[in-house]
Amino acid sequence: MSFLWPQMLWLLALCPLAVLAYVGLLRRRPVATRYPGLGLLQQALPPGRRWRRHLPPILLLLALTTLLLAAARPVAQISLPSEQQTLLLVMDVSGSMRATDVKPNRLAAAQEAAKAFIRSLPRQVRVGIVAFAGSAQLAQAPTRNHEDLFLAIEGFQLQRGTATGNGLVVALATLFPQAGIDLARWGTSGPAVGGTAAGPLGSRDAVGQPAWTPVPAGSYTTAAIIMLTDGQRTTGVDPLDAARVAAERGVRVYTVGVGTLEGENVGFEGWSMRVRLDEDTLKAVAARTQGEYFHAASAEALQQIYESLGSRLALETHETEISALFALAAAAWVLMAAGFSLAWFGRVA
Repeated sequence: MSFLWPQMLWLLALCPLAVLAYVGLLRRRPVATRYPGLGLLQQALPPGRRWRRHLPPILLLLALTTLLLAAARPVAQISLPSEQQTLLLVMDVSGSMRATDVKPNRLAAAQEAAKAFIRSLPRQVRVGIVAFAGSAQLAQAPTRNHEDLFLAIEGFQLQRGTATGNGLVVALATLFPQAGIDLARWGTSGPAVGGTAAGPLGSRDAVGQPAWTPVPAGSYTTAAIIMLTDGQRTTGVDPLDAARVAAERGVRVYTVGVGTLEGENVGFEGWSMRVRLDEDTLKAVAARTQGEYFHAASAEALQQIYESLGSRLALETHETEISALFALAAAAWVLMAAGFSLAWFGRVA
């Protein structure tokens, strides 16, 4: 919690003065001086009643202190529901996901973690599933129906190839169906150049700039993309090009690299290869879009990453001014002081 220091200095100065003033009034004891018998009567009162005369002034002092704190415009970090209403899970289903360095294997661990992640989300959040290997497709359109999402995840079929960028492009096309993002027009070397024809990542002008007005990276707060992959891109769209368009649209991409850094030899449909994480590219994609990169070398780590993302995307921490709460507390102190004074002494003083 933070305050404005000029008002805090007033608080530090006035509160001791108020205490000293009250102590000075007590020492004057004018009534006891004029009528000595009243002083003896006060001393004869039970201890439980003697403190009553001090409680209303103490409450008023608390009210003054709280009002000064309110004037200092306190700001606190408060977790509030996130504005994000749509999440796209972009998941690698290439043959390398059968590697067993993450138990029982990478794909099974990713499926279980994704389902646990979906269960943890608030019901108002829509989730879509994009699966990619040598190509990418929308396995489940964004929905709030968790059963449909689980069926899509459980239905993954391993395929050859790793088109990481294609997965991102399909996710962007799902989020922005009217943007003209057309994966079919993309060649493995990149978009067509020249003219004003629509490129695979949206309409572009004569110099290849996007026809839409780019927004600051990370500024699109109603949706985010979470991409999980275990290997290097072998075909399709360059993921850094796809990340550039995501950044222009303000969409954050959180990347999760699953598997050990040293990699593993994997055989699939008669071929064998050593698969390694391309951490540099995954980190670059996350950095370009104002997202974050995570590395999961085990099923437990993958679960923890998804739990962290779930809480982060469901709740956001904001700096919020809470002066009104302090003012309300001050009013409560004043009412309590007045109530006790009326109940015990028959007057407000």
